[in-house]
Formats: sequence, structure tokens, C-alpha cells
Amino acid sequence: MEQQNETQDAMTLYEGRPADVTGRLPREVRTYDYLDDLGIPFYRTDHERADNMEACNEIDKVLGVIICKNLFLCNRQKTQFYLLMMPGDKKFKTKELSSQINSARLSFADPEDMLKYLDIEPGAVSIMGLMNDTGKAVQLLIDEDVLADEFLGCHPCVCTSSLKLRTADVIERFLPSTGHDFRTVHLVGED
Repeated sequence: MEQQNETQDAMTLYEGRPADVTGRLPREVRTYDYLDDLGIPFYRTDHERADNMEACNEIDKVLGVIICKNLFLCNRQKTQFYLLMMPGDKKFKTKELSSQINSARLSFADPEDMLKYLDIEPGAVSIMGLMNDTGKAVQLLIDEDVLADEFLGCHPCVCTSSLKLRTADVIERFLPSTGHDFRTVHLVGED
């Protein structure tokens, strides 16, 4: 627990990309390049691997925003792939989403498909990965509560940094540049 507090205390909020990208993965640097090319401002914090919602909650405090839960899903036949963005504090109910998008059965897509379509590995799933989906194989689904917030939090295609962006910039500038649209869903997430 002590080590976690040291990490939390070490987290700093920065405006924009890191000045030195030495040691950062190419997919992360491409994310910063992409946002800079679009003129989309963002805040960033670096941290230890954030692969669970508890770690994300600590990062939320630094960013001043709730990091979205991003789930990479597919149908049983693996012919349809979905990226679902929902509030981190909501529970995901497969049946609830399946009925809204008319898909008989949804499951988590394989890590190989995540890498193939989004150039992202487990733990770093993010809307930013859509910049890598040039074949438009992934359909974006966004819970209406995410759209209601002024800002959203996400990873820059790695789970050791997190971003804070204006929701409007993501919807009105980032998504059109990737050629992706989105479908709004209503998730209650209760038993």
C-alpha cells in the first residue's frame, strides 16, 4: 500500500505531450502526434500500469475526470467488433447491451484482435485506438453518460499514461478524422 501512495504522490498533471519521448512505445507517440496534428489540446499524467479500475480511480483524482471503462467486444462469430465506452463506475451487463445493438451474444474479443484492429494490448483499450483501425472494422458504442460529461479520460494506447480531453473534441474532431461514427447506448448496469 505504501508503494501505491508513492506512485500516486509522484503523478503530475502535464499539459500536452511529453517533451522527451525516449523509452515510450511508438503507439503512444503516434497518439500524441495524431492529437497534435488535429490541434486537440489534452492533459496527461504518467503512472504505473493501470489495468484495473482501482488504479484508474487514483489517476482520476490527478486528471480531475473519470477515466472511461473501454471494453473491446465481439459477436460469437467474430465478424463484428465493438469498442464500448462507459463510465468506470457502471457495471457491464452483456445482455443489456446485446439487446440494444441486436447482437445475439457478445463476449470479450481476443487480445490478438485488439492488437490487429486497434494496435492496443489488454489493459490499454482506448478510443484513441480507432486511429489505427483504418479498415473501419470496429464499431464505437458510447454510453450516454459519457457524452454528458464535459471531459473524458482515456489511455494514449498504453496503460502507463492517461489523458484528459474535451468530450466535444473527441466526438467532433477526433472521430471524424478516423472515419468512425458512434452509436449511443443506454446502460443501467444494475442487477
